Amino acid sequence: MRRRVTLGLGLLRVVGVGALVLVLWNPAVARVEPAGAPPLVLLDASLSLAGHGGQWPRALDTARVLARGGVIWRFGARVTGFDTLPPTDGASRLAPALAAAAARGGPVTVVTDGAITDLADVPPDLAHSPRIVVLPRAPFFDAFVAAVDGPRHVAASDTVRLTVSYGVAGPRPAGRGAGRATLTVHLAGRQVAARPVPLPDSGIVATELTFPVARFPTGWSALEVRLEGVPDSEPRDDARIFLLEVSPQPSVVLLASPPDWESRFLARALTEVARVPLRTFVAAEPGGARWRDAATLALVAPADVRQAVAAARLVIEAGDPAAFGRFAPRGALLVWPLARRQDGDWYVEPAGPSPLAGALAGVAWDSLPPATWLSGLAPDPAATVVLTARLARRGAPRPIVVLAEQAGSRRAAIAAGGLYRWAFRGGASAEAYRALVAALTDWLLASGPATADEVVPAAREVPNGTAVAWRWAGPGAPRSVALELVGPRGARIDTLRFDADGRAELRLPAGVYRYAPAAGGQAPRGMRAARAAGLVAVDRYSDEWRPSASVLAPQAGAPAARHVSVGLRERWWLFLVAVAAFAAEWAWRRVVGLP
Repeated sequence: MRRRVTLGLGLLRVVGVGALVLVLWNPAVARVEPAGAPPLVLLDASLSLAGHGGQWPRALDTARVLARGGVIWRFGARVTGFDTLPPTDGASRLAPALAAAAARGGPVTVVTDGAITDLADVPPDLAHSPRIVVLPRAPFFDAFVAAVDGPRHVAASDTVRLTVSYGVAGPRPAGRGAGRATLTVHLAGRQVAARPVPLPDSGIVATELTFPVARFPTGWSALEVRLEGVPDSEPRDDARIFLLEVSPQPSVVLLASPPDWESRFLARALTEVARVPLRTFVAAEPGGARWRDAATLALVAPADVRQAVAAARLVIEAGDPAAFGRFAPRGALLVWPLARRQDGDWYVEPAGPSPLAGALAGVAWDSLPPATWLSGLAPDPAATVVLTARLARRGAPRPIVVLAEQAGSRRAAIAAGGLYRWAFRGGASAEAYRALVAALTDWLLASGPATADEVVPAAREVPNGTAVAWRWAGPGAPRSVALELVGPRGARIDTLRFDADGRAELRLPAGVYRYAPAAGGQAPRGMRAARAAGLVAVDRYSDEWRPSASVLAPQAGAPAARHVSVGLRERWWLFLVAVAAFAAEWAWRRVVGLP
């Protein structure tokens, strides 16, 4: 007589099969284990620790005591190994240091003055886990020049208008009211402009300084804008450097009739990408009989406008073609007519092979705002179409950017409006607008200054303790470039190694540096003026010199621990359960007479 399978046998089978499934699946189980790594101390090495009221010697001693045979890392604008040199970083970024410490494991202690610039970027779990020791700076009164903004490239006949931001911070000494100060501009130790200004009660205000550059030397000059007449505790932030290039005549002249958003954004983009002197004239009345300088809005004599147009290497005529009939450009010409409009949503797309195809290859055309109108271009079989547009993405494509070259003279035309919305939108659209303007300018200027440099600085001046960023501007993929620099400490050669985005960084001590590509990779014996490409400056100024409130509070920190993921296959007892369940089932089946 055969016996039936009982409930106990079924349970043993389920247990055995379940254990085998778990072994094959091997799900991970997280558990918390005490960290075995030695203690790590993150030492704030930003310039504020070495500024007025800074606690660098005390912070150094505190870090050594808390490490207790462990490891010390310095953090600021970057995370580096430990040394006892004074702080050099111009920023206090804690988030990268905490992320690196979390990957290492072990107890973490932060020694800082509390003036952290990226506290909002620190994840909450990383912000509460370390022990934090705050050594605050003593409060002090400080007057400073926060920023200087103005044109980079001017002609010798121009008048420069600089916008200077200045302010005060910290407790004002007793008995001293708001007071007044003097903003001055110096060139090679010679004062070229001065203006008395009132000091604010607190915060930052802005004013303008205007001065002619007729007596400035041709080429790049380093201007020093100073705030004088205010006794404060930190003199290193009382001045800013501003680099300015002066040329005998403007290389690019922009005529706008009438002035509109299109010409305004075009002038801004040309200033940023052309790297040559630009002068903009706007029509004071329809027809272009009278013109004004766009920078000062002062009336300009028609003869002066004609002279600037005749001497320019590139002339841009934006607006009504009838307003430009009295001018005779001798160099390259870019026309942007307004006649014969056809409104609608015109979506731009590349037309095919052209001299600008390589420079525009990375643009995502489908993501750009459409052009708002099109004007007809006269048929020219010798012209090369760079970009076309379709109305509502349907119908035949219409040319909107064309190039032509006749008798050694280059011409280009843009027949679409509303492209300024690319720059206004920002992000990738703004970069597409800059790429189009830069590519057109480079082609029109041929081998002029706009394309002579393979590497250009992203910013001419940087604050103290900040790396000078460079971008690749040459043809093809970025490659390493040896750069020759002459500064306050003599000549040096550094190699720029660009990343995939065409950017490189170079850290330099404070000072003004004249740079050019190194000749043959050998040590320089001085900079030849004919080869010099320009100037860059590392300012003495830094936001770290200014008094700032602590945004970190001392805390004891959480117990040091680490999260470990362990697969069930690593649990030996799970195999024992499977074997025991199958063995017990087999024995039971033999006892009851089941096969």
